[in-house]
Amino acid sequence: MSTTTMIRTGLWAMAALIAGAMAAVFFLYGSAGTDGSAVAEGPYGSSFQLVDQDGAPVTEADLRGTPAAVFFGFTHCPDVCPTTLYELSGYQKQIAAEGGELKVVFVTVDPERDTPAIMKDYVSAVSPDITALTGSPENVAAMLKGWGVYSRKVGEGEDYTMDHTATTFLLDADGALAGTLAYGENPETAKAKLERLTGV
Repeated sequence: MSTTTMIRTGLWAMAALIAGAMAAVFFLYGSAGTDGSAVAEGPYGSSFQLVDQDGAPVTEADLRGTPAAVFFGFTHCPDVCPTTLYELSGYQKQIAAEGGELKVVFVTVDPERDTPAIMKDYVSAVSPDITALTGSPENVAAMLKGWGVYSRKVGEGEDYTMDHTATTFLLDADGALAGTLAYGENPETAKAKLERLTGV
């Protein structure tokens, strides 16, 4: 095989791989949202069985009917989690003042420490309108995997911490992924995304 033929064959193989990757992305996410981000055509993530801060069972069905901002973190988090929850609570209040409705959901990545009672104390200090979710380590791990959320325990003993995804997932009223908010995202950009999500 000549050098030219080998190069041409390599280029065709690369093109095929790129096309396959693009087809996979389209299959998984369907189309782009109004802000250019990929959105899913059906409900996002896997099914799950957790409990809220009052011990009441919660499943993926409870994330339908109202647009939602879903954030994953833990109560011993020193900065990212409290900052994000305060910001989401502020946006939630602004959306409500404009006649819209936004559900804010905080899911722990540290179920060994984050019991319903601890989660309740934590979110109550921020806002009574935040739903906090926890559960058995197995059930939490299953949800994290199904939602593509990264988490890893760092350190030993009682003072361990958790590395985790800091992205907030934005779901429409049908439970489909409508976009994301990055940690530290420009407030004006974040507010615009949430206004589109909630239709205010």
